[in-house]
Amino acid sequence: MTATNRWPRIAVVGAGAVGAYFGALFARAGAPVVMIGRRPFVEAVERDGLSIEGLSEPLRVRLPVSTELSACRDAELVLFCVKTVDTVSTAQALAPHLTPDTLVLSLQNGVENALQIRTSGHANTLAAAVYVALDTPTPGQVRHFGRGDLVVGPDAAPAREVAMVCSRAGIPCRISDNIEGELWSKLLMNCALNALSALAQTHYARLLACPPIDSLIETVVAELLAVARAGKVQLPGLEDDAAAMAAVRRLVTQMPEQRSSMAQDLARGRRTEIDALNGFIQRRGSELHVPTPANQALFALIRLAESAQPQVLSR
Repeated sequence: MTATNRWPRIAVVGAGAVGAYFGALFARAGAPVVMIGRRPFVEAVERDGLSIEGLSEPLRVRLPVSTELSACRDAELVLFCVKTVDTVSTAQALAPHLTPDTLVLSLQNGVENALQIRTSGHANTLAAAVYVALDTPTPGQVRHFGRGDLVVGPDAAPAREVAMVCSRAGIPCRISDNIEGELWSKLLMNCALNALSALAQTHYARLLACPPIDSLIETVVAELLAVARAGKVQLPGLEDDAAAMAAVRRLVTQMPEQRSSMAQDLARGRRTEIDALNGFIQRRGSELHVPTPANQALFALIRLAESAQPQVLSR
């Protein structure tokens, strides 16, 4: 992908809520976009187009869709949007269809995805911290509740090219030279809110309105920051507990009615991303000899909730 006025050919791998949303915005702006998703999504979009509700004006686009990764063959920019549990297997299957010049942009939760994609055979990979509140009530339909911005890095040519293309599509995109810290900042939000929203099957605002849960969130945040400090990770502007909790509260005010993606996955009997969130903090804390009992408890409770659903291995 090179910085020219020509749109790059874009492929979305994993056309769930995030992939469908950003892919639709690129398509609306005129970029050539193909989306790879599950068969119900593909059939719905082929029949009715892809709709995004909740924007200033409703959006419906028609664009090529496929269930096959081979549809990525000519892509110059790949938006990699699969669930973290599928990162390695999808990256390995995708690698033969890409050229060394194809830029893969990971739009996923967690902090290890870009490294896993590189290890699976594609060195030209960037990570992005994604801030957007979405839901997918039916295949081919996305509801937007708030935000929709990206942070990419480090500040080098690939990140600048991504930021330029996003700007042309009206997608806010900031470049950071501390992308690891940015990913951990997003991880902090996810660890604070996702599992609790899933366990209670409720929206963010209700979590903070319950004093015992608010206190638990403070503990989860404090543990994560302790692990980050032990690992020498600097979260921009979130180095102390008070600043971090203030950021969590700001996020909740921006999307108060949002249920976490984990809540949506659990409700639909799908595997969650708990391994890459609170489970990651538990593992990293153990490696660094930092106790993380609150994160460990949330990890265990989500695992228990998953095991109560026989269909939980569906993706």
